[in-house]
Amino acid sequence: MPVKNPHTRASGILQHITSLPSPFGIGDMGPGAYHFADFLYREKQSYWQVLPLNPTDQACGNSPYSSISAYAGNTLLISPQILLHEGLLSAADIAAIPDFPVARCDYGAVISHKEKILDLAYERFKRSGNQKSACAQFCAEQKEWLDDYALFVVTKKYHSGIAWSEWDTNLRDRQAKALKRINADFRDSVEREKYLQYLFFEQWRNLKTYCNERGVALIGDIPIYVSYDSADVWTNTDLFKLTEDRKPECVAGVPPDYFSRTGQLWGNPVYCWEALKKTKFRWWLQRIAHNLQLFDVLRIDHFRGFVAYWEVAAAEQTAVNGSWVEAPAAEFFSSLEKRFPDVRIIAEDLGIITPDVKQIMQECGFPGMKVLQFAFSEDLPEHPYLPHNYQQNCVAYTGTHDNNTSRGWFEHEAFPDDRQRLFRYCGRELSGADVPAELIRLAMMSAANVVIIPMQDVLALGAEARMNRPSTARENWEWRLAQEQLNAPAGDLLHEFTHIYGRE
Repeated sequence: MPVKNPHTRASGILQHITSLPSPFGIGDMGPGAYHFADFLYREKQSYWQVLPLNPTDQACGNSPYSSISAYAGNTLLISPQILLHEGLLSAADIAAIPDFPVARCDYGAVISHKEKILDLAYERFKRSGNQKSACAQFCAEQKEWLDDYALFVVTKKYHSGIAWSEWDTNLRDRQAKALKRINADFRDSVEREKYLQYLFFEQWRNLKTYCNERGVALIGDIPIYVSYDSADVWTNTDLFKLTEDRKPECVAGVPPDYFSRTGQLWGNPVYCWEALKKTKFRWWLQRIAHNLQLFDVLRIDHFRGFVAYWEVAAAEQTAVNGSWVEAPAAEFFSSLEKRFPDVRIIAEDLGIITPDVKQIMQECGFPGMKVLQFAFSEDLPEHPYLPHNYQQNCVAYTGTHDNNTSRGWFEHEAFPDDRQRLFRYCGRELSGADVPAELIRLAMMSAANVVIIPMQDVLALGAEARMNRPSTARENWEWRLAQEQLNAPAGDLLHEFTHIYGRE
């Protein structure tokens, strides 16, 4: 069953891999992922959107948007059950599973348990000789990023986790002799990191094939910025605005607005676009090419940063004293179109979007996002997020990973006037339990070519199932789906709306 044409009406689900059912405390690419793909196929869904698949860190609140690599996969998502099936683990190796919580991910406990399992798999790989040629081929194909990533992870452990700019100067500055010494002294550790990446990408490739064969396209999420303490910045210091001692000179954020008097100071180093231009945007085009191996559609987070970005001196404590800096959007996207003429990109254009950003999106043909939870804050029939104003070339959401669930929004965040506007628009009063289904219906019946629904809204879950609370560092990215929630009632309404509004 082929993946749908992007210009036909279709719908799908937003559900991150970590939220899938699994006995190992965190969702992974094992049976739970395949059961979810079957659920999507059964309910006539054409898209599965996930969050970034890159490694996460407890020091960064386990956020998939803060990673040590824009290329590597999160090894916590490797399925022990698949490793058992492939003979890389024995039944005894995975028999003693801790009593993990079912509804939340306890990252500390998961990391401790998964690391032991992955160590066992690596040791058996070394002894058995199975997968040696396939792993070697993967390492050769991914050499441009994989060698530096593995070395970065091992060197960071050698330095007790401190940021790369604080390492021995020779390692910080990537002197050849220093890198060679680390490679020699920690050869087995470096090879382990490469092998785990092989396992990750092999399991993901198989899952993607399974989804595509059932007509389900995968939407991946690409953060526009990368983390400072990452293999990406360590290996490409000339592409970022850094000082002579390799510290950030300027960082990214957004200016003060209705939601925050001091703006948001993200702390990511900003790109040196002049340096990127001199390389014909090679780093970015390679990043896009890598992600197109993993996904069918790419959602680019904070799209407006390609047109103009908010730059703040690294010494500032808030984002107030920043400035807008133009980026060479037209040149970059022209290069992108030449390299990938059929690329499918969703532009995250939420917030205050200026005419120049809209112009680039229109010229490139990139659909933007429409979020229904934002549609009822003003009494304006022309509000761009009200369904009757949607153009075909857009992607409609009831909410995103950064929003409360639709029920949680209605019960805890919507003002009385917001609720009344929602009631008037729907033509009836609604309870909290009614709201998710009504918003799904509004999105499905709209003109938007694509509709994406968070799984929590399909299940009409409340605020307890929220995935992320922006600007907070704790208890995010933890929500998990129970296997029994994928039973028939969960999909009946979704299936019906998909059929009624012509999205099959």
